[in-house]
Amino acid sequence: MPDHGHLIVTDDDATRIITMRRPQKKNAITQSMYVAMSNAIDTAQNNPDIRCIVITGGSGVFTSGNDLEDFLNDGTADAGAPRASAATKFLYSLAHNVKPLIAAVDGVAIGIGTTMLFHCDYVLASTTATFTTPFIHLGLVPEGASSLLMPRTMGHQRAFAALVMGRAITAEDARIAGFVNVVVGPGHTEAEARKVAREICALPAEAVAISRKLLKTPPEDLTRRIDQESHLFGERMRSKEAIAAFKGFFARRKT
Repeated sequence: MPDHGHLIVTDDDATRIITMRRPQKKNAITQSMYVAMSNAIDTAQNNPDIRCIVITGGSGVFTSGNDLEDFLNDGTADAGAPRASAATKFLYSLAHNVKPLIAAVDGVAIGIGTTMLFHCDYVLASTTATFTTPFIHLGLVPEGASSLLMPRTMGHQRAFAALVMGRAITAEDARIAGFVNVVVGPGHTEAEARKVAREICALPAEAVAISRKLLKTPPEDLTRRIDQESHLFGERMRSKEAIAAFKGFFARRKT
């Protein structure tokens, strides 16, 4: 598979491995990265040779979330259509994905770096992993159907602390909350994720697919919530609160 600049997609036996590789920006996701990740997921759907998908950021970092400058410069961020279309396309790809999806999180997972995990079937985190969803601090609202999936997984109170208060979650607390399966040493998440993928790939494919579908929230429920969040997200992007929060964020970065 080709190297998409800041995204590397490789097929290892029956597993497609999607690696975010933009270390100088802590794997902040650009619009082009969203498109490439979406395509990597979409093209695996009808490929019987791909039995599993792994998403990783390599060693030391998962992703710091949206590249905010790229996001704000994208024309669709300010249009009547609420969310940048590339990010929405990626979220739709997650919602409609039928292949077992594994995440290997080593280091920070901010914003969509955390919310995408609730679309995964198995999540490994290193002891140094931290999970934060600081949408409200930017005057925004949750995305990625996280307002639906996080309370279902963690309970309302934990989801409120994370999504509304923006409190960080450690790897061990994430395991206790139920959205991380296993905590491993730093630098070992991807290797362990590959082991889990091999274990899944060894199981009867049709039985796995049917059982996974029974376990998952229906795609139409996910996309309905994604659209609802996106509409509100777009409204919030133009709010006085968000404009002030973004100005403050970029001012702090310059100091």
